[in-house]
Amino acid sequence: MAKDLEVAIVFADVVGSTQLYDKFGDTKASETVAHCLDVMKDATYQFSGTVIKTIGDEVMSTFNSVDEAMGAAVMMQTRVTAETKETGIPVSIRIGCHYGPVVQEQNDIFGAAVHTANRMTSQAKARQIVISGGTVEHMSPELRKQTRQIDVATVRGRLDEVALYELVWQPEEATSMLPTLEWENRDRRASKLLLNFRDTTIEISDQRKSINMGRADDNDLVVKGNLISRIHAKIEMRRGKFVLVDQSTNGTFLQDVQGNEVFVRRDSTELGGEGTIGLGRAEKAGSTLAIYYKTME
Repeated sequence: MAKDLEVAIVFADVVGSTQLYDKFGDTKASETVAHCLDVMKDATYQFSGTVIKTIGDEVMSTFNSVDEAMGAAVMMQTRVTAETKETGIPVSIRIGCHYGPVVQEQNDIFGAAVHTANRMTSQAKARQIVISGGTVEHMSPELRKQTRQIDVATVRGRLDEVALYELVWQPEEATSMLPTLEWENRDRRASKLLLNFRDTTIEISDQRKSINMGRADDNDLVVKGNLISRIHAKIEMRRGKFVLVDQSTNGTFLQDVQGNEVFVRRDSTELGGEGTIGLGRAEKAGSTLAIYYKTME
């Protein structure tokens, strides 16, 4: 008989398992993946969760509370990182979580919340725990301090965008977290952002809401440099704000006209006023690789 529940849904999967088989052979790779699955299941049980099913190299679990789900997720990441180092076979996992209503039938669960949780996992990178904005609201205040918004995403079956948050689970990263950005309450007067690079000017506005920057020729703004990634960063207009999302190896450096500097790597920050953008390294005004930005009403 089907019954309705409200739970925290966690998907955890092994990143790049196909490459493991290619590099280390079937026996070692399958042993490594099996060990990761055992860690995922054990962490679920340690935090009073339920393993719903295993799908290939992925485990799907549910928890009564988001804090329990995050406790299990951190244990999964910590143990996999530590224990696979000892075996000499480096492997990573990625985790996504969403809290919402589901329908339980026998030993499986169904509903839009399951799709959203799965989407969080697909947005996560190796060694990352990604949760939806609505899920953050169900966290304890202490745990909420360890989260930061990194992006927004569309989810199948939903008209609105879902905010993506990352749980910073590594102690060294938590101590160096950038201040949390107030994504919803910033002044929204700016209506366009101008980017100038050498002889190129690009306008981001309601007519063109996003651009990519990087060294690959198919970017909207092509910037060549040995520290610049193929697709290095993007700038998007979101609800009247301009957000820079770094997707690179070496990060993006920002400096406004007052001299304030911000470094962003695999993270997001809002652009306001005017200043310079440096891809891969800091670029001062006058540098041949400096990109100039200015928000306008």
